[in-house]
Amino acid sequence: MIFLEKLIQLVEQGGSFLCVGLDPDVKIFPAGIPKNCDGIVEFNREIIAATKDFTIAYKPNFAFYERWGVAGWKALEQTRRMIPADKIAIADAKRGDIGNTSKMYAQAILQELDFDAITVNPWMGEDSVEPFLENEEKGVYFLTVTSNSGSQDFQKQQSGDKIMYERVIENVQLWNRKQNAGIVVGATQPEELRKIRDFAPELPILIPGLGAQGGDLEASVSAAFSCDGAPPLFNQSRGILYADSGKDFAEVAHQTAQKTRNAINKAKEQ
Repeated sequence: MIFLEKLIQLVEQGGSFLCVGLDPDVKIFPAGIPKNCDGIVEFNREIIAATKDFTIAYKPNFAFYERWGVAGWKALEQTRRMIPADKIAIADAKRGDIGNTSKMYAQAILQELDFDAITVNPWMGEDSVEPFLENEEKGVYFLTVTSNSGSQDFQKQQSGDKIMYERVIENVQLWNRKQNAGIVVGATQPEELRKIRDFAPELPILIPGLGAQGGDLEASVSAAFSCDGAPPLFNQSRGILYADSGKDFAEVAHQTAQKTRNAINKAKEQ
């Protein structure tokens, strides 16, 4: 099954567009969770169990695991195995390099770790992204308009008669031969999100930045559903993971994920 078909099927079955980012920051772990890699696994297990009824995807950010070296990679492997089969497992790895190197990245993350999708930096062009797109069953979300303030430095600069991010989208559309390419557009950029949705309705959009990064849920949902198209995924990390710092953190995460899922669905219908 091609990635887009799988995404559509799971969204319809799950009735959700919510993605939970698994960004385990031990400095702010709830009371009682060890501040090490064993704690990361324990924390992720609790979060996944608490939120799986309301999410369609999970997105581990590799930086929170890689900083621990070998032990962190083992925690990442265990986390991947804990993500249910009826969810999209997105590797937030932001890879991208010359073709041969990208091939190794693709094999490591999409084959060995068996993630369903990956975030990729398109800056180096087609030969650098081809290895990620080879398997039609694996999704590739290309960084397009990100949530950080530095997105102004390059992504929104004029390039001839186009804005730079528009050129990225045009290329992603060309690369989308197997219907497994998508784009990343931050929730802090609702005007661009609406414009992009109308310009490229066939591309799935991963929308990070809700909550702690300042993205407005209603504005983002309105923009993402401004026309019919491939399903968007709205990612929230800290707002769910660290909604409570006490022993009841998993129950509060459960409630927050349910509330966020419901808010997205309600805003979609307005």
